[in-house]
Amino acid sequence: MRTRSKQPLERRKPSATKEAPLEVFGTIVQVFPSASFSVELENSHTVLAHIAGRLRRHRIRILPGDRVELEISPYDLTKGRIVYRYRAGEPRRI
Repeated sequence: MRTRSKQPLERRKPSATKEAPLEVFGTIVQVFPSASFSVELENSHTVLAHIAGRLRRHRIRILPGDRVELEISPYDLTKGRIVYRYRAGEPRRI
């Protein structure tokens, strides 16, 4: 059983914070097995991406040509996670 820290919140050490992921937009180019996709970004780079759990849980279908929003780790710019699929004609979220 974990015990709580006796120190007030102001005196506790800040926990190690992760660096925020980069949010970019792209288009699905190719579909691979096991829910992996090749995505071409707006700057013409290509990354390998997988579906976020929320999209998988709600069974959102992603097909070649779909516009998607990705989160890319600042540590590995070749891999990402698809977090949103745009409908046809839908403007970007801010």
